[in-house]
Amino acid sequence: MAAGFLQCKERELSKRMEVHELWDIFEDALETISRSPSDMATSGFHFVPCDTKRTSRQLGAPAVGRAEGSSAKVDLKSGLEECAAALNLFLSNRFKDALELLRPWAKESMYHALGYSTIVVLQAVMTFEQQDIQNGISAMKDALQTCQKYRKKCTVVESFSSLLSRGSLEQLSEEEMHAEICYAECLLQKAALTFVQDENMINFIKGGLKIRTSYQIYKECLSILHVIQKNKEEQHFFYEFEGGVKLGTGAFNLMLSLLPARIIRLLEFIGFSGNRDLGLLQLREGASGSSMRSPLCCLTILAFHTYISLILGTGEVNVAEAESLLAPFLQQFPNGSLILFYHARIELLKGNAEKAQETFRKCISVQEEWKQFHHLCYWELMWIYIYQQNWMQAYYYSDLLCKESKWSKATYVFLKAAILSMLPEEEVAVTKENVVSLFRQVDGLKQRIAGKSLPTEKFAVRKARRYSPSSGVPGKLVLPALEMMYVWNGFSIVGKRKDLSENLLVTVEKAEEALQNQNFTDYSVDDECLVKLLKGCCLKNLQRPLQAELCFNHVLESEKLLKYDHYLVPFTLFELAFLYKSQGEIDKAIKVLETARNNYKDYSLESRLHFRIQAALHLWKKPSSD
Repeated sequence: MAAGFLQCKERELSKRMEVHELWDIFEDALETISRSPSDMATSGFHFVPCDTKRTSRQLGAPAVGRAEGSSAKVDLKSGLEECAAALNLFLSNRFKDALELLRPWAKESMYHALGYSTIVVLQAVMTFEQQDIQNGISAMKDALQTCQKYRKKCTVVESFSSLLSRGSLEQLSEEEMHAEICYAECLLQKAALTFVQDENMINFIKGGLKIRTSYQIYKECLSILHVIQKNKEEQHFFYEFEGGVKLGTGAFNLMLSLLPARIIRLLEFIGFSGNRDLGLLQLREGASGSSMRSPLCCLTILAFHTYISLILGTGEVNVAEAESLLAPFLQQFPNGSLILFYHARIELLKGNAEKAQETFRKCISVQEEWKQFHHLCYWELMWIYIYQQNWMQAYYYSDLLCKESKWSKATYVFLKAAILSMLPEEEVAVTKENVVSLFRQVDGLKQRIAGKSLPTEKFAVRKARRYSPSSGVPGKLVLPALEMMYVWNGFSIVGKRKDLSENLLVTVEKAEEALQNQNFTDYSVDDECLVKLLKGCCLKNLQRPLQAELCFNHVLESEKLLKYDHYLVPFTLFELAFLYKSQGEIDKAIKVLETARNNYKDYSLESRLHFRIQAALHLWKKPSSD
């Protein structure tokens, strides 16, 4: 209640003076936290129809008169229709056309503002250019202001009366309901950009509060949805509002459920909660509807199945659902870059590497407007060639990423050096690259997001230290490209192909033999354990569990002898757990996972392993509903 008073008082004072910078950290949170779910979903809720006197216009009509200060506005129906039209343009690779459709009314219509700023933010996230990030933040700030104009207004008197009555928010118009959803979506996107904008603590706090505020709005809107659901046949815009709620609450539930258990416990303490099954259910319900956000619900589920489940999960992907969801998009947008990208990912997850390569190349060829989609395809093609051990082609795409993409220079350069390390010296000479020099560049290329170094970049920096000038004669990494392939869960993809797994096993065994013939060094035990882990993964994929278990046990028995790569032990326990699970020993597998989770800390990629352990425990401790 006090927060409501502060919110209204701040609005009054802001007309007369500039608010101190520190207040800006908290204003987004205070704007909504003052509204409790019980207030917004009160039993006396009355649904007010949209203001039909608002000026409507034909789709695509120019914003005539805006420059002269026209007060014309777009009605809710037109805003939804044009936002949906812009989404279709975007999925058809007509990115500039989508922006131009939305731009004229982006400061007048909440849905034009949301759509326009979302495209600008997406471009910023994909390019990682500082100017694009600034443009994204500016566009999202304008979008929040536009959405704010349509939200439920609050006066100081109303904030005091709310102490005595729950009726201050009994009536929400259709526009006010949609404004809450649009505001929450914009707030979440601005939080993401705030994290990547700078590494200072103020931005980190700002981003965190924006996420919390967005989460609170979605919870409140879900309460409203439950109240009005029984009368939905009378509500013209009910299904659009429902689609927004399903997308937001579903995505929040799904993403929060992926977090490691210790983080979930902390977030629950401050009001967050996540349920994977509920999140997927909400997204599926949203995807099955006919709202403007239905395609976005589909794309969110596709991202979960084709990417998130692999990187932060167990690698066990629901390919059937992904194919089913993608089918209508392929029919409607056969040359859409985003759709082709998902199609290629699904083919790769099925083991059809060659078909995936063909589709990724098509994805590159169908448009030149957004090169960022090309970079995504370069990344995928590089990995496919690594799986196939076509090192020169893998090098080609890693080099393109180094030259064109700013997403993670440290990772790209390390991967390029790692790939070249797999080639004979005479073939490296043809490229005119200096492998040692590349490894030495890695440390200077790392970046920070939300004040933290990226885990994969930290891992690359640690591995590259072996080539540091201070080490005298640089040591040589063993199978660095395959080690990175393991880190990115590539063995779960290769496991679909017996031929690729057998070829990788041959390469690993050659490295194993070479190590046995070398003089003992400080790195010998670490290198030997890495090779055993990789060999065990190959053997596991080839259905040779006894030999795989011997390899994994060798790593575990060498735990106290490791000097640098301490991550190998908990990751080996993770692989051993999956080996036990494949043999039907579920209880034993769970016990091993819990050992990996509880008995080890402060090792490389710890958070990534905890994500995967959380996903595995979720699947194994109860029957899957997927």
